[in-house]
Amino acid sequence: MRSKVSGWAFLAPVVVYLGAFYAYPLYRNLDLSLRHYTVRSFVQGDAPFTGLDNYDTIWSDPTFWPAVWHTAVFTGVSLVFQFSIGMALALFFRQHFPLSATLRALFLVPWLLPLIVSASTWSWMLNSDSGIVNAALRLIGLDPVNWLTSPAWSLASVTIANIWIGIPFNLVVVYSGLQAIPAEIYEAAALDGSRPWQTFWRITFPLLRPVSAITLLLGLIYTLKVFDIIWIMTKGGPADASTTLATWSYRLSFGNLLPAFGPGAAVGNLLIIVAMVFGLLYIRTSLR
Repeated sequence: MRSKVSGWAFLAPVVVYLGAFYAYPLYRNLDLSLRHYTVRSFVQGDAPFTGLDNYDTIWSDPTFWPAVWHTAVFTGVSLVFQFSIGMALALFFRQHFPLSATLRALFLVPWLLPLIVSASTWSWMLNSDSGIVNAALRLIGLDPVNWLTSPAWSLASVTIANIWIGIPFNLVVVYSGLQAIPAEIYEAAALDGSRPWQTFWRITFPLLRPVSAITLLLGLIYTLKVFDIIWIMTKGGPADASTTLATWSYRLSFGNLLPAFGPGAAVGNLLIIVAMVFGLLYIRTSLR
């Protein structure tokens, strides 16, 4: 009996934490999406139940499908380049050359900087008039690009910034996975005459699958909810050209004089569902 009480005592802080910071906010967000909330409703508590009306509202909104497409492109391109570049850098730093530890630490700087600093820096670099990127284009004889104010380039601009910010995370996780692979396997492969490319595809990459899976899953969840980078750089514009589901949810809830809390919460719930689906797929794959 005493052991059970002790066990529950140790579990209590975790249960309270999960309930207060995860379960309750999820419940409140679900409740918001099923009611017609206004600013007055939060004070008087008289928000009427509307069922799935808020979901019908966002599905019929002309912003919905472009936002879904932008979210898919932003997430997919970010994951591919973040993981590929992070993998390449991890393989590079595995060679243990002089100053490799120092250079590896410097690559962590984008990950350690506050996002508002990183996004503001990229906004300055991509500024149409005074940005360093357009200055470099002028030096080589190319026309400047309206990176942040052109509908054709705004989504690409925020994606490039997000890739730069996410590379260090992939580098750290993949590098730790490489360190766990026994060196004897590579020695045996070298004795068998395996070439570097063959060694990577037949030894390194298969042994990194568990690490790669969790890296991509965490990257997916993080990228789906990216808001601050896009909002600071373009605010989802121009003309919604870089609006994702995350920025649209914020704009619906807080970006208007008459906030639409219900539809904003409904958009947020869609993001939660997508993240949960991929999380369950990861768990099912891991069990196999």
